Amino acid sequence: MRVVSLHKIFTTLENPKKYTVTAALPYANGPLHLGHLAGAYLPADIYVRYLKLNQRDVAFVCGSDEHGAAITIRAKKEGVTPQEIVDKYHEINKKAFQDIGIDFSIYDRTSSPEHHKMAQDFFLDLNGKNTFTKETNEQYYDQENNQFLADRYITGECPKCQNPNAYGDQCEKCGSDLSPLDLINPVSAISGNKPVLKETSHWFLPMERHEEWLTSWIQEGTIHGKKLHNPKEWKNQVTGQVMSWINAGLKPRAMTRDLDWGVKVPLENAEGKVLYVWLDAPIGYISATKKWAESNGKNWEDYWKINKETGEAETKLVHFIGKDNIVFHAIIFPILLKQQGEYVLPDNVPANEFLNLEGDKLSTSRNWAVWLHEYLEEFPEKADELRYVLTSILPENKDSEFTWKDYQDRINNELVAIFGNFVNRVVVLTNKYYDGVVPESGEVLDSDKKIIEEVKQTATKIGESIEAYRFREALAGAMNIARIGNKYLQDSEPWKLIKTDPERVKTIMKIALQISANLAIAFEPFMPKKSKQLAEMLGVSAGFSWNDLGKFSLLQENSTINQPVLLFTKIEDSMVEDQLSKLAASKADNIPAEPIKEEITFEDFTKLDIRIGTILEAEKVKKTKKLLHLKVDIGSEIRTIVSGIAESYSPEDVIGKQVSVLVNLAPRAIKGIESQGMILMAENNEGKLSFVNPSEDYIKSGNGVS
Repeated sequence: MRVVSLHKIFTTLENPKKYTVTAALPYANGPLHLGHLAGAYLPADIYVRYLKLNQRDVAFVCGSDEHGAAITIRAKKEGVTPQEIVDKYHEINKKAFQDIGIDFSIYDRTSSPEHHKMAQDFFLDLNGKNTFTKETNEQYYDQENNQFLADRYITGECPKCQNPNAYGDQCEKCGSDLSPLDLINPVSAISGNKPVLKETSHWFLPMERHEEWLTSWIQEGTIHGKKLHNPKEWKNQVTGQVMSWINAGLKPRAMTRDLDWGVKVPLENAEGKVLYVWLDAPIGYISATKKWAESNGKNWEDYWKINKETGEAETKLVHFIGKDNIVFHAIIFPILLKQQGEYVLPDNVPANEFLNLEGDKLSTSRNWAVWLHEYLEEFPEKADELRYVLTSILPENKDSEFTWKDYQDRINNELVAIFGNFVNRVVVLTNKYYDGVVPESGEVLDSDKKIIEEVKQTATKIGESIEAYRFREALAGAMNIARIGNKYLQDSEPWKLIKTDPERVKTIMKIALQISANLAIAFEPFMPKKSKQLAEMLGVSAGFSWNDLGKFSLLQENSTINQPVLLFTKIEDSMVEDQLSKLAASKADNIPAEPIKEEITFEDFTKLDIRIGTILEAEKVKKTKKLLHLKVDIGSEIRTIVSGIAESYSPEDVIGKQVSVLVNLAPRAIKGIESQGMILMAENNEGKLSFVNPSEDYIKSGNGVS
């Protein structure tokens, strides 16, 4: 066996034998939301489905990231073990992926014994190649819990944007990379106390050693003069973020953590230490591939490693991720792969920007999200519709926004009115005129040829767009085929011609049926369930390949189609309103409580004279929206009180109500009325006021409140 030098094993791929496509491993500390789907998983699935339609050999790999501080923090909040947390959310997310049609080759777990062994072996191999340095430094320590604090266990003020809730590794508001020592006024996420600094030892990756080759690889696509990829195909936000890191000077980064949850560091004197999640998690792609390959009679190394005989790469590796994971997939993981010496490097890292929701940033902590599993429960038959809407707004090069009104409009005005309308008319008319039999074509006119050519050209562009990771553009092309078909029918008007020129109608319907079959192919990467349904409606059970797209011989003459079935149904206003109400309730629940006012003494409190009162009379104060003029019996006398409760209560609603009244408040004039006290009210997150009143049925007016 020929030994190949590290400097010679890297090569570019124009016609790879295999594809390894990874989608970012989601943390198993919570459910998935639409931002996750639009960021990594839907684009990856579209790309893989396209490759498979082209009969490419693809390993599509994902799984739950079940280690790291985020998991243990969630476990502490819920009062359960980390294992219970990851078991719960692994199953929730796995099912959500299946229901939305994400077709992974394998969806694995980093908590599996197989992964632990591979991660440890990988670490040991790198450590033996002097990839890491062992350093002792100061790290924040929670004295109350006797625990060193990993990055996510520390929060504080971001030094760059002053976000008060930045993490010890990253500020999610401005996107800056941070270290715990960068934070202003750091706080332990476990106890809420200010941590202290304490010495500890870790294994570091000295990233600065790799700046030269990383720069060449990112900017030129070459390493040691060998072309690896085309940098022009990488997104600007990816190369820009990576180069900003490099230009700022890469720094050593700890590859281990002081935690009791994760992959144990397989070295002596490493008790209580685990592998850093961003060393551990990417190796999860490899361990998952190995498990999948062994179950399917394949060699996992073919999907990850250089051919040892030729020294050439035969696999194209593509990482689909979100914007916040760029550095880990385009700097840290490539360093580790190159240091190992046998692995291919990513051909592309097509990271998306962020998806916003109804004018605000998606936030799991604020519950400002559309949760994928909840959507699928509430809209069980509209998985593909969501795929369509999200693809049409993918944040490919800049942040985009999901709104329920846009969701409604795209489904009603595009899927129903254009795609669905065209297919339904074609199938209905074919069954009406020819009993569902595909007619024999007559003379093909120049106008027909123009339509056929237009579809063929559009079909070519769809494939080119997918290859370039421009999925929005590809989807628009697929929908354009439906638009072409709709216009063709509208212009041809076969329902009128059937009476005067039935032979011409046969040609029109034959072409319209072929367009419908093309739609089943064009939309398969985007809406697989609907495409399958359409193919079955057209009497095709075996399916098509991508090479069939653009052909007009997909349905054979005299073959039989089936009865029409509505592919899409409208989204009603009430459905949108329900979802908006749900979000509004979520926002209301997360309005922060008013800060506690300045401390007072008990003597200060005793100065307040609060008594039970009974409202005798009530009327609105003229020319105001909020004020009611009240007569209140406080036992010793009847007081006049002006209260700003008119938006919560009508005058007739408050007669006879028992309330708490601050009776020794100095009188003041409000709208010309002297108010002789204040009624105590409680306010909910929506601004609705409620009386602070006794829980008993009746308490005598004038009795004190203490």
